[in-house]
Amino acid sequence: MPVEVGFIGTGGIANQHLNGLERIANARVTAVFDIARDRAEAVAKRFGSHVYGDHQELIERSGVQALYVCLPPFAHDDQEILAAKKGIALFVEKPVAITESKAREVLAAIRQTGVIAAAGYHWRYSPLTDRARGLLEGKAVGIVHGYWHGGFPQVPWWRRLDGSGGQFVEQTTHIVDLARYLVGEITRVSASYAVRSMGNVENFTVWDTGTVNVEFASGVVGNISTSCLAGMGYTVGLHIVCPGLIIEEHSNNLRILEPGKTTELRSAENPYFLEDQAFIRAVESGDRSLVRCTYEDAARTLLVTLAANQSATTGQPVMVPMM
Repeated sequence: MPVEVGFIGTGGIANQHLNGLERIANARVTAVFDIARDRAEAVAKRFGSHVYGDHQELIERSGVQALYVCLPPFAHDDQEILAAKKGIALFVEKPVAITESKAREVLAAIRQTGVIAAAGYHWRYSPLTDRARGLLEGKAVGIVHGYWHGGFPQVPWWRRLDGSGGQFVEQTTHIVDLARYLVGEITRVSASYAVRSMGNVENFTVWDTGTVNVEFASGVVGNISTSCLAGMGYTVGLHIVCPGLIIEEHSNNLRILEPGKTTELRSAENPYFLEDQAFIRAVESGDRSLVRCTYEDAARTLLVTLAANQSATTGQPVMVPMM
């Protein structure tokens, strides 16, 4: 029998997962809810799903085994908690919350109920990340440099601090998470943010540039920078420098530099599809090891980005709380 899947939120990033699930024979999208009913109805027409009037009704009455929560950061309320209490496996898109307290509340429910809970950090599922991780095994990492530079999404909530948390929380979180996955836990941050060119944009209450010094538990140091003022797509990536090895990972290519040798790799595989496939297999089999980013792990990444915001606001270094 296929895994019956529900969606709370059917716009934006949900489409990546819907496209992936359409290719997975043992998954069936049966229940959808979105505050924009026309979006939900379009998905329902495509998959033969039932449209629910609110998320509580979907969770209580749909009978789904797995639930994708694809919401803006500010919109996470009781969706995950209700689903966990119902025994429904969760896939929560990043960032999993906008506050530490909400992430801790959801995590407590997940721990109490024991449901499978994955989060949407798709870089972890890339074959390029697998290759990078293999190359780093046993290596002494010296320094890390990450970046996310480009424009800003044209949705009203993104430009508000109380809507998105800002670019470091909402977008650059992917680079923070990749750094954690490849190098280890980040324990201390020191950030400087600024508004350089977008101060006149209506309802713009986030920062358009920022740089964050990060310290890892292992003693590795690094820096992750961010900007949304370019007005166009530009570049995202993570560089890791070791003795005799430099790794540069981008969204679809990996550059490996060694003495006298440079190797460039690309991957045609879609990491969004790979993470959806792993999640459905985990739900079907009960094998939690298939999930490369649990909700708890994603919450740890959130705490790093929130600590960076705090540091930028106070002008002081901040220790990242334990989850």
